[in-house]
Amino acid sequence: MVRVVFTPNLERHLSCPEATVSGDSVREALDAVFETDQQLRGYILDDQSRLRQHMVIFVDGKTIVDRVHLSDSISPNSEIYVMQALSGG
Repeated sequence: MVRVVFTPNLERHLSCPEATVSGDSVREALDAVFETDQQLRGYILDDQSRLRQHMVIFVDGKTIVDRVHLSDSISPNSEIYVMQALSGG
């Protein structure tokens, strides 16, 4: 099963507990998480189901490549970390 983790700073905005789901791609895993939480989906993805600009996703320590379709492959033991990208100086 794939482990999906949301960073604690997202908890300030909405409930997003760690989840364990199945799937062969980032899209499938996140869709499984969002199935019961559309508010979280709207915070992570835009209205075209693309990853929002201020969000970043790591799979097994590497940034995903496909921010539009979220087609990056995952394995049954993958760990997906969803983070809010920060900027500033």
